[in-house]
Amino acid sequence: MDSLFEEAGQMAGTQLKKLRWALGINGILSIAFGVIVIAWPGISLFALTILFGAWLLARGIVGIASAISGSVAGRGWIVFVSLLDIAVGVIVFVWPGISALALLYVIGAYAIVLGIITIGGAFWLPFSGGDTVLLVLGGIASILFGIVMFAMPSGGALVLLALIAAFALVTGLWELAVAIDGKRMLEKRMNRALGPPKTQTAS
Repeated sequence: MDSLFEEAGQMAGTQLKKLRWALGINGILSIAFGVIVIAWPGISLFALTILFGAWLLARGIVGIASAISGSVAGRGWIVFVSLLDIAVGVIVFVWPGISALALLYVIGAYAIVLGIITIGGAFWLPFSGGDTVLLVLGGIASILFGIVMFAMPSGGALVLLALIAAFALVTGLWELAVAIDGKRMLEKRMNRALGPPKTQTAS
């Protein structure tokens, strides 16, 4: 019986580890995208569109690959988010003549939908405590970014770049934070489960 519990615990730990890796890689991709946008202030609208589309496609591919590589915690959530990334990335790629205003609206809509899905994932994914709070805060931040993008359609090119870069950086940071804290949470639980039992002293 104990071996069955240990096997189940190891399986759950492996699934959670894959979820952490997917979030961590996507976080790195998001931060890299945000840094590139900040470091390239003179980027053209066409280059920004291609870069944004490539970022979303890369995120989607990472998520789909992790979902089909084997059992992973929250597979349905990962697939849903990845399909959203791929769909928006494809839309951007097949719309090469997109205007700055249209791109802003696309990103705003994406941020709002991503935020809603992220908040839902906070209560669906096998996280608890600080990880759940991070997911909720990340979802709220994403929704707020989307609302700001819809509310500031005439802010100019610099405002557009600043909003996109900030959105990517914040998204990447909370994804990395959840991935790292998730690892600590798993290690703490495993230590608790596999640690020596506490002995009670006779009174």
